Amino acid sequence: MAEKPRVKAPKQRQTTSSDASSRRRTLTIGAAIAGVVAGFAVVALLLGLVGGTDTGEAALPAKFEEAGCTFRKVPALEGAHSIAQPGGTSDKWNTNPPTNGPHYGIAAVFGIYEDELQLARVVHNLEHGGIFILYGDDVADATVAELEAFYDDHKTGTIMAPLDRLGDEFALGAWVVDGETDNGFLAKCTQFDEDAVSAFFRALQFRGPERFDPSDLQPGH
Repeated sequence: MAEKPRVKAPKQRQTTSSDASSRRRTLTIGAAIAGVVAGFAVVALLLGLVGGTDTGEAALPAKFEEAGCTFRKVPALEGAHSIAQPGGTSDKWNTNPPTNGPHYGIAAVFGIYEDELQLARVVHNLEHGGIFILYGDDVADATVAELEAFYDDHKTGTIMAPLDRLGDEFALGAWVVDGETDNGFLAKCTQFDEDAVSAFFRALQFRGPERFDPSDLQPGH
């Protein structure tokens, strides 16, 4: 049996007075640098704690009012998979269409649809950080075309479909958890306002109670 290679123990380096002095200077400089870095970290942490992350959410009510739309923010209900059938509903839903709360256990596939969707599924999409665009049967064709063009530029994490009962309105819905704050958001408009709709997406998308990576929210998933 071949012998294992032998490893020599490293020799101990003797420390001279000049070496000790140099080491002390190095440690002093290192400590000073570490102190500066720690200081920056503390400042950054304090700024984060005081200011938070500005997503633009606070500006949404004014933007949608200016656009002639309605905007609602409601405390979210518990996100239980308590609706047994995909076509089922819940009398607990606190927005119309629903943006939070009880839902079916399997989400709809992200994408754009020609037919109405089962809303108990769509709420599950919002739980994953998605946003819905739903439009009534009396929404102008030109407005639907504008919504479709917007969808084409925002396909990830977006689901779009008709919902006849909305009449001449279209609706945007999102479910957002931020720390201990858990809310549903619903905007309804009769005309497309790109600034308002874009602001809704920038502020609220991908912030659901179950944070999925956007790569998992592609059309077809």
